[in-house]
Amino acid sequence: MRCCRLREVIGEIMTCYFRHLQHVFKKAGIGVTSKNRREIDRVIHNIVGVEHKNCPDAWREVKKRIAEDEEGFVSKLREALTKQMKT
Repeated sequence: MRCCRLREVIGEIMTCYFRHLQHVFKKAGIGVTSKNRREIDRVIHNIVGVEHKNCPDAWREVKKRIAEDEEGFVSKLREALTKQMKT
């Protein structure tokens, strides 16, 4: 069982890679809370094109995207979350 799926089963929120993204969230002006954590996770998975709940692959792709263009990733994240909040 993947780490994130196991965490979901035992009731933890699936955001094992969030601790590595604090600087990205800060640049994007995103405050991560227990209420919005899952939605942010879904948006990130969508941005990187990885099936939701597949944290290892999502994190691998997030690291790659940040290394290639951190500001672009920050911008996409900010835009996607702003759009999501309006719906």
